[in-house]
Amino acid sequence: MKYLAAVLTAASVMFAVDTVSAAGDAIKGKKVYNKCRACHALVAGKRKIGPSLSKIFGRMAGTEKYNYSKAMKKAGKKGLVWNEETLKKYLTSPRKFVPGNRMPFVGLKKAVDRDNLMAYLKKATK
Repeated sequence: MKYLAAVLTAASVMFAVDTVSAAGDAIKGKKVYNKCRACHALVAGKRKIGPSLSKIFGRMAGTEKYNYSKAMKKAGKKGLVWNEETLKKYLTSPRKFVPGNRMPFVGLKKAVDRDNLMAYLKKATK
């Protein structure tokens, strides 16, 4: 019985750790955002080289007031909406996800970096 309790406790701890890592860490995500901040602001209406990321979740691609590439506008017209899943795919390799877009960023290769960035953006872009 003690063995079963120990196994169940270990399994629940492993599940909890996995759940936390899958959700991302906003503090670490803020550090990942440093790769984005030169081109993207988090404040609504503030544009830099790239569009503002304010209220990015739920936004149709290529629709924020900004001079988007034809490729990004077309992706939005075809139904691309930014959510955690689509942003993670895009940020893995922006040029592959939306061919012809102008964002020169090569992408975030580590899944943990994308998870952490999503956690930070969810808090910072409401």
